[in-house]
Amino acid sequence: MKRIIAPLLTLSLLLPALAGAQQKETYDYWQGQREMVQRGQQAIFTCNGLFTSHRTLEQVFNQELAYLRQPVGTAQGGAYTVDWNRKAVAIGPDGGPVPVMRAAFRKGIGCVIMAPDQTFADIEGLPVLDMPLPPGDPATIPWPDGDLIEDKHLPSTVNAAALQAASDWAFDRDSPEQVTISLIVTYNGEIIHERYAPGFDVTTRTRTWSTAKSIAVTLFGMLADDGKLALDEPLGFEWFPRARSPETDPRHAITLRHLLNMSSGLYTVDNSGLEYAIGSGLAYWAGASSVIGARSRALIREPGTMWDYENYDTLLGVYAMKLAIGNDKAYREFPRRALLDRIGMRNTLVSVDRFGDFILSSQVYTNARDLARLGQLYLQNGMWNGERLLSEEWIDFVRTPAPATVGRGGQYGGQWWLVPEDRNDVPKDAYSTSGNRGQYTIVVPSHNVVIVRRGLDYGRQGFDRWGLTREVLKAIGTVSDDE
Repeated sequence: MKRIIAPLLTLSLLLPALAGAQQKETYDYWQGQREMVQRGQQAIFTCNGLFTSHRTLEQVFNQELAYLRQPVGTAQGGAYTVDWNRKAVAIGPDGGPVPVMRAAFRKGIGCVIMAPDQTFADIEGLPVLDMPLPPGDPATIPWPDGDLIEDKHLPSTVNAAALQAASDWAFDRDSPEQVTISLIVTYNGEIIHERYAPGFDVTTRTRTWSTAKSIAVTLFGMLADDGKLALDEPLGFEWFPRARSPETDPRHAITLRHLLNMSSGLYTVDNSGLEYAIGSGLAYWAGASSVIGARSRALIREPGTMWDYENYDTLLGVYAMKLAIGNDKAYREFPRRALLDRIGMRNTLVSVDRFGDFILSSQVYTNARDLARLGQLYLQNGMWNGERLLSEEWIDFVRTPAPATVGRGGQYGGQWWLVPEDRNDVPKDAYSTSGNRGQYTIVVPSHNVVIVRRGLDYGRQGFDRWGLTREVLKAIGTVSDDE
């Protein structure tokens, strides 16, 4: 590894200068791709809003699309098409400089973004997951395996007024750009508070954004527990561009641990204002391959030495999962068979790119209760109904600060977020998923609490998940009002 450090340092010194030069440019060379990606975003948001979340077109424009700067059209009409029979949408007028972008709902998966040169005639060639749901009616199965909630009085250790105040804290925000759509609090495994904004209910699926990464790392952990993945061994990938001598490619030093700690050392393409122009945005919103893009980055730092949040690092982990499973059908069914069906996450759809590869860095649609179930699995140290689904060692890994963050915030573990080093108003053992637009599943082991907050935030965003944790714990009687 030492022999690559010098060239790495040289490149790392050049990159800031290159970035600075790029920032001084007055012409946006990526404008065409930005517009294509934005149309693709609207296609995915609209398609999933209508056919995965079962929202109205008015609701989609008012809330799901509030994230976009300039959506095409309005709820009353515009240069877009909704094909209700095909469960598909097309965004943009034909014949312009920016291609029409299309997305289609696929059984068991949710909406899939299509390539710019594909039309509705190509929908039947997109992936599906034709897999029956687990037996039984969840409405008759008690929580947490099902959705049957018995009427119970709050435990004597819970202050009802303080719990309501915490709920109001989440919903009644000073900023109109912070939009809480659901809140669930569990204590000792039982739901003690559940609330939804108008237009949403217990069945409503919305996008997890990067909370999907915490679902992904759970699946990786299951494979690692079975000896099919290893944290500290080379990934064994074929990287692009291919080296003349693949065995000398310095990227072979990257391990799964590096990826999950967001410390791969690979060039980050989603930063520097280009998140919605190049990189993973092309897979999310424009029909490019998530796998090829993830493997097409240069190594610019020694792995493990610098934390840099990057969607493609998670997608490389997903590719490692695919290789470990080794069979396309088994791979497609793995999230359901290994995790979702076993803990009652019946409402969760894990989407794929058009090539059938999971976009488990962001593209998952689910409801609040399913995320509460995920939190419960972690709160229960990987146990579910007396069966171990995930090892305590793996849970310890995801809760341990990534080495490159220690002394620099310590806010990230293994695809889960940790309480920052300088924050003292919540228990240090708390950890959380985090997704754009305010998607949080917070686990507080020392207080036997799980908190799920779903949002459709936009603009400034900045919802304080640890502030919410503090307010909820006041109701449990373990955090005083002046802390």
